[in-house]
Amino acid sequence: MTTFYLIRHGHNDFLGKRKLAGRMPNVHLSSEGYRQAEALGRILSSVKFEAIYASPLERAVETAEPLARDQGLDILIREGLIEIGYGSWQGQSIKTLRRRKLWSIIQNTPSLARFPEGESFPEAQARVVAEIEALRDLHRSKKASIACVFHSDPIKLAIAHYLGMPLDLYQRITISPASMSVLAVSDSSIRVMGLNDTRATYVTPEF
Repeated sequence: MTTFYLIRHGHNDFLGKRKLAGRMPNVHLSSEGYRQAEALGRILSSVKFEAIYASPLERAVETAEPLARDQGLDILIREGLIEIGYGSWQGQSIKTLRRRKLWSIIQNTPSLARFPEGESFPEAQARVVAEIEALRDLHRSKKASIACVFHSDPIKLAIAHYLGMPLDLYQRITISPASMSVLAVSDSSIRVMGLNDTRATYVTPEF
């Protein structure tokens, strides 16, 4: 049994601006995001992780850093955990994008949607699921707890897959900044043990 803690990165300035950061470089955690990252490390201190993986984007790595420090582990970068390729939508405001015809398709039938010059939702889901399965193969020799720090849409797509949900219903899942969702996978069973745990959002900083 491999237990995956699927952790979304913390708050960043692009979220505050209501813009689609996508794979843009140099998008860092905000002060609130750093506080959330430290809280995640404290909340998960009782879990002994075998490995900590992260998307290559800065906001994911920065979220993983307190957890890796406290666990005495290195952060292992996995390209398969990267954000969806939003193509030419990257960096644009949500207000502007909502006026596009494609926005309605993404919200209602994402299985038919591809971002201009970017990734389709079926491609993104297949990529993330393949990554999780590859990590399970790496850690299948014993019971292991694995942290994966990445992004909202890829986490939602992975959870939808393991719940057996049609891709077109994946938008019903909410994954908040700095939230944790827990997935237990073995050769004979799959269990979603927790979804969108937002304790890190509400923990009072320790001084």
